[in-house]
Amino acid sequence: MPVEITWWGHATCTVEDSDVRVLTDPLFARRLAHLRRRRGAVPPPEAWRADVAVVSHLHADHLHVPSLARLAPGTRLLVPRGAPRAVPGLRRLTHLRVTEMAPGDETDAGPVRIRAVPAEHDGRRLPVGPRRSPALGYVVEGEARTYFAGDTGLFEGMAEEVGPVDVALLPVGGWGPYLGEGHLDAGRAAEALARLAPRSAVPVHYGTYWPIGMDAVRPHEFHAPGEEFVRRAAQRAPAVAVHRLAHGESVRPVVTP
Repeated sequence: MPVEITWWGHATCTVEDSDVRVLTDPLFARRLAHLRRRRGAVPPPEAWRADVAVVSHLHADHLHVPSLARLAPGTRLLVPRGAPRAVPGLRRLTHLRVTEMAPGDETDAGPVRIRAVPAEHDGRRLPVGPRRSPALGYVVEGEARTYFAGDTGLFEGMAEEVGPVDVALLPVGGWGPYLGEGHLDAGRAAEALARLAPRSAVPVHYGTYWPIGMDAVRPHEFHAPGEEFVRRAAQRAPAVAVHRLAHGESVRPVVTP
């Protein structure tokens, strides 16, 4: 079947390609520390089904041990190199088959190949610990080539490192009123789209979680990034079909024949 993308909220997506289900940065919590899910239902058990789950970096909203614990026994889990050492909870997930990845590493899941690519982001398990693991993106190559960027800023050689792709899942916002270094906002994500030149794109990492008690602080940073990305992408990369999904919604994007 054609590749199908489902956005569950934040950076959590299912990429189904060649009958292989790849789950990105699983986060199934209603609340995470000071963050509360403000839009979209908590992903249902259907979202937990995966052949492979990939984790882009060690931040708790991307590597969430309780969510990973819900994955079925035998699920493959790809994590940045050094993650089990930096996050002891990972070592307790003995029902998962964990593989550590670094930029350039590849692994196969049936007919699908998954390649780790660099990301420009501080991937430490904050607030403690030295930088022990790289932040990663992943390219899922089956009938289509789908790029999941994780968290990243723009960086030199981005298009060359990622390579040709058909679909780009790009972060366009965050979970607070301000974005720090190593992130894409709607404008920078549109620039990334122009560099990568995929056939289709899906904006992610916005409009899901927000700090408790800060609903009235710069609310446009929560509500607006998806629509703003659609507008900016039409200006910077008009040939790309942008699919702005609702939480739990799926799309089968057009890919290169």
